[in-house]
Amino acid sequence: MSSFPATVSRTDPEPHGGAIHPRWLRLTHWLNALAVTIMTTSGWRIYDAAPFFDFTFPRGMTLGGWLGGALQWHFAGMWLLVGNGLLYLTLNLFSGRLFRRFFPLSPQGVLGDVWKALRGRLAHDDPRHYNQVQRAAYLFAMLDLIVLVASGLVLWKSVQFGLLRELLGGYEAARRIHFVAMALLVGFVGVHLVMVALVPRTLLSMIRGR
Repeated sequence: MSSFPATVSRTDPEPHGGAIHPRWLRLTHWLNALAVTIMTTSGWRIYDAAPFFDFTFPRGMTLGGWLGGALQWHFAGMWLLVGNGLLYLTLNLFSGRLFRRFFPLSPQGVLGDVWKALRGRLAHDDPRHYNQVQRAAYLFAMLDLIVLVASGLVLWKSVQFGLLRELLGGYEAARRIHFVAMALLVGFVGVHLVMVALVPRTLLSMIRGR
């Protein structure tokens, strides 16, 4: 996922003639997009079967058609999300990309880049370099997905993951944590798509790698 405007870096270790995104990153990115779409839309249908807020999602926005079908889609998306996510994290760690792209990170740096963006002074000349708003957003998305998986395990196998259930405050608390984490992820995706629309060449780089 890489669509927020980026600043120019003179210390970027990756050569300007090389690929912006390697093949493994593009593959895991698009598989993650598919998994999140499946899990979100099927999750909305599961929520509609037993809502705990005063609203439900329109059936046309959901996947599965009925509760049993939605659960099957949700579990299929879950395995794709977990397997692909583990592959993404492993390759990022062992390639050194995780620390090279997402750190250093500081509150002052994030606020400074937000202020630059509000004044229209946040450049995006080199998409190889992530500004601190991007870094914070992508790291947040990774952590949010971990919370989604952890709370989802409690909803799926509440007895087997009893300790995790208690750490999350019980089954009903885990349901709400799962829903909020989903809503935050949808919000991230929404902002992500807006940034792609503003800087469309980031989409091309995620497709072609250059």
